[in-house]
Amino acid sequence: MILNSRRARKRAIVVASVLVVVLAAAFTLFEVSKSRTFQFFGSLVDRVDTTEKIVAITFDDGPAPAGTQAILDTLRSREVPATFFLIGREIAAHPGLAHDIAAAGHEIGNHSFSHDRMIGVTPAWVADEVEATDALIRTTGYTGEILFRPPNGKKLFALPHYLAEHHRTTITWDVAPDSDGAPDAATITSATVDQVRPGSIVLLHGMYPAREETRAAIGPVIDRLKQRGYRFVTVSQLLAARH
Repeated sequence: MILNSRRARKRAIVVASVLVVVLAAAFTLFEVSKSRTFQFFGSLVDRVDTTEKIVAITFDDGPAPAGTQAILDTLRSREVPATFFLIGREIAAHPGLAHDIAAAGHEIGNHSFSHDRMIGVTPAWVADEVEATDALIRTTGYTGEILFRPPNGKKLFALPHYLAEHHRTTITWDVAPDSDGAPDAATITSATVDQVRPGSIVLLHGMYPAREETRAAIGPVIDRLKQRGYRFVTVSQLLAARH
């Protein structure tokens, strides 16, 4: 009985130890999957190390009728270039809006075709998501380099490996004033201006109907950053300024 009891305790300890290791590994992978500054393969950029007061404004999702033209009008009135990370299925649904973005001289990046989280997926699925969207981006008339931003910033193995194999850069961000909750325009503006530093990449979501506050903040964000001496560039131009 004593021997069996000892064996049972040892088995319990082994099982508990294995469970702790598994949970620790799962937690680590979860943290890596959402990291804005690290991935297992290839190049990832969340901001650029520079002393020059330059900043890149980026827009995720869309194009969508609710917000695209208003954003383009604001950028045009202030002569500011931006980078739009567009969803493939939205380009297919609204090709005219995507063309308008390209015609206005803005940079277009790839934000996947479906906007599904690219974790636990096959390499073939990743390739389809990226390449289908690349093809749609080219139909807009955009001819520049196509950067990639993962949906929700999530990535683990298959996506970074595919991008590394194809010499593609993963773009994240270091300023995201409207990603949590639904802040008002004043809050978005002050948070952006307070957090931006030379080489920052700002993430905004202004395309859809519920994002009216973000759209209202774009002009004040630009105006206040210009007052602080910042110049606006596309993400590709920001990458070219790396030390």
